[in-house]
This record gives sequence, structure tokens and C-alpha cells, in this order.
Amino acid sequence: MRPLVKICGLSTPETLEAALGCGADMVGFVFFAPSPRHLDLLTARALAERAGTRAARVALTVDADDAYLDAIVAALGPQILQLHGKESVERVRHIRSRFGLPVMKAIAVETADDLRAVPAYAAAVDYILFDARAPKDATRPGGLGRAFDWTILRGLDLDVPFLLSGGLDPDNVARAIAVTRPYGVDVSSGVESAPGIKDIAKIRAFVAAARAAGDADTSSTPIASRA
Repeated sequence: MRPLVKICGLSTPETLEAALGCGADMVGFVFFAPSPRHLDLLTARALAERAGTRAARVALTVDADDAYLDAIVAALGPQILQLHGKESVERVRHIRSRFGLPVMKAIAVETADDLRAVPAYAAAVDYILFDARAPKDATRPGGLGRAFDWTILRGLDLDVPFLLSGGLDPDNVARAIAVTRPYGVDVSSGVESAPGIKDIAKIRAFVAAARAAGDADTSSTPIASRA
């Protein structure tokens, strides 16, 4: 079964339409001021109205408090909350219960030891997202265009679906899918011409490459999301 495709860090009507038009399953919006993809709430509301029900809207936050999450949910009306910071398992459980929305927790990966925390989080969320660990001097989390060793995830057995992120682009997404057989793939900087500037041609190429790879590998069967 083909993996889902998530285009993250969208910020303009034109690039949102490109992602929706080529069939992205999830569209991500970033609410974190240090990021070049950060959205204000008014822009987020306008993009949400444009997206409608054509794809699942995902709100990416980093250690956001309840007040900010309240404002984001009111503006974007997300179907999924993506937590990309240092949120504890207890914090994740609180957010999932308080907002009544599916939660995706990002796990930074550099070595196999980084997977030790996964079972505890997997018991508290609806999706796990594996991303490359940011460099020590980075001012924000995430892969920042870097990939990690995908073979670390080979044969991983989880009770919830996982998405793969970090350094993906139109040229390597097929190999990433073949190695990890994920529920979905998530791209941001890999479809940009400059930080925060999405490239419509790259968005289309990424989705096409991911679809082709998924169609070629019919042995991968994603797990349904927890109700």
C-alpha cells in the first residue's frame, strides 16, 4: 500500500494549491517563530479555508503552551497536532486529551539508541515521526535538510503508524520508502528553492516520486491510525 505524503511548511496560497493539486494527503503549517516557515494566525486561517477538506491539516508546534495551542486550533482547525519539541510523554498525553485531536510526536534520530524512547511515546500518540537529529548548534529542531541512517528503522515494529522525515527530496524518497516502508513521508526543505520558499515543481516531483515508489512496493501495509 502506498505511503501517505505530507508537505510541511506551506505558507502561500500558490504552494498550498500545488500540494493539494498533486494529491498530498497531509499539509503542514509551522507555528514556531525561529523557523523561516512560521505562520501568523491570520495567514493560517486563510490557508485553512483554502485547503478545506482536500487534505489533513497538520499544525507543527515546538513546546507550545496551552494558550498558544488554543489559538492555533481556533485559527487552523487542524486534524493533527504535530509536536516537534522536547514534550514529555505526560505533556503529550495532556495535549491529546485536552484538544481531542490526533497527535504526531517527532523523534530525533541519529543512532539506534535514539529509538529507546519510542515505545513510551507510541503508547501516547497516534503517529510517530522520525526526523534527523539537529546539529548541536542549531537554533531549531528537525533535520534541517539532513538525512539520518534509514536502516536504523528497518524491521521496526510499532503499534502506531510512523512517518519518515529529514533530508528527503524528490531524488531520494523512493530509496527511503524502500528501506523503511513507512506509513508516510514528510518533506519540507527538500522541496524548497531557499529556506522557507517552496518550489512548486519540486513539490510535484516529490509527490510523483513517492507515489511511484509506493506503487512499486505493494508489500508495505500501513497500520490504521488509532481512533
